[in-house]
Amino acid sequence: MSIAILLALALGQSPGSSYALALPPEAPNSFALESSGDENAREDERKAREDERKGREDELYDEGTAALDEGAWERAVSNFRQVSEMKGRRADAGLYWMAYAKGKQGQSAEALATIQDLRRSYPQSRWLKEAGALEVEIRQRSGQPTRPENVADEDLKLMALNGLMNSDPEQAVPLLEKFLQGNSSRKLQERALFVLCQSGSPKAREIVTRIARGESQPDLQRKAIQSLGVFGSHESRQVLADVYASASDPSVKKSVLQAFMVSGEKDRLLAAARGEKDPDVRRQAVRLLGAMGARTELLAMYQSETDPEAKKTVLQSLGVAGDSERLVEIARGDKDPEMRIAALKLLGPFGGSSKGPAIVEIYKAGDARTKEAALSALFVSGNAQAIIDIARGEKDPELKKKAVSHLANMGSKEGTAYLLEILNK
Repeated sequence: MSIAILLALALGQSPGSSYALALPPEAPNSFALESSGDENAREDERKAREDERKGREDELYDEGTAALDEGAWERAVSNFRQVSEMKGRRADAGLYWMAYAKGKQGQSAEALATIQDLRRSYPQSRWLKEAGALEVEIRQRSGQPTRPENVADEDLKLMALNGLMNSDPEQAVPLLEKFLQGNSSRKLQERALFVLCQSGSPKAREIVTRIARGESQPDLQRKAIQSLGVFGSHESRQVLADVYASASDPSVKKSVLQAFMVSGEKDRLLAAARGEKDPDVRRQAVRLLGAMGARTELLAMYQSETDPEAKKTVLQSLGVAGDSERLVEIARGDKDPEMRIAALKLLGPFGGSSKGPAIVEIYKAGDARTKEAALSALFVSGNAQAIIDIARGEKDPELKKKAVSHLANMGSKEGTAYLLEILNK
């Protein structure tokens, strides 16, 4: 029976009576209070221990990174080993840096074993990719490159490809060809192609030549041509010449011309500029000669050229080559007025330097079209003072208006002062 029923019976009341028995509230259970207090104390103690452990973990980690910065590898290994043994939130990072420090000490086997421990103990760690790169680096340094086909991450595959090519080119070439023919990503295929271009192996050269000619992997043809240009060996340049000679696609020929420029093949570019039947491809060869600074060759071409459009292209290339002297000569004395005008316009980038006075002289001696071209060249060069001097002395109202219009669009201090001078007259 409950205490309430027993009390009711003792008072002579039936248990079901409507009499409201007022009982004092039940007294607190002192045992329960004591237990609750112990539990709170234990929780506080646990939190204090956890905070202390985290503090110690951070302290060891910071000491380890400081040791890395100082190149104190043994001390770094000791600190990071303690971090990893604490099994806390930085345990995986501790293993990674311990492997790194061991690698720096030349302890390749121990470093690789530590990386395996990291993979096994923390399969979801964010340090796994860095660990993979470290493994490839350590293996390459110790003369045992990672097999690219055994690596999942593409960036690591690229590292492994380089390592294998450096240590065992003959074994690497078939593997690189496999990457090119398989379902590897474009990034990996392009890298494999670039590595093959650097190989002196006849087999590698055969693979690259086949791709550069478009006989296989046509989507990589232009990349193969580009890679051959970057590498620039005698064999590579000969492959490019063969590809150019056999190509019918103008875009392929242009790619080869670009590769000729990159590899310094001025003579082959010059041959294309002189002998190419496709006018668009020929113009590309002339432009690239300008980028190479072939001033003498371009001037000879200009003097022998009969087609006006081709001559203008040569003039543009002389400008790209920075041959302002030749442009001034042509602007002053060429028999064809169109060529004089074209050369004068191309002097714009040089009009703010020593060629400014020459442009002003040409202005003074020229007809209306020549004067307009000279004003445009001075405007392009930002030579406001020369335009102001011309405007002050010009009697032709139309030419004076053009000079003032140029000054209004230049925003120069001298030009603004001159415009105010006009307004205040």
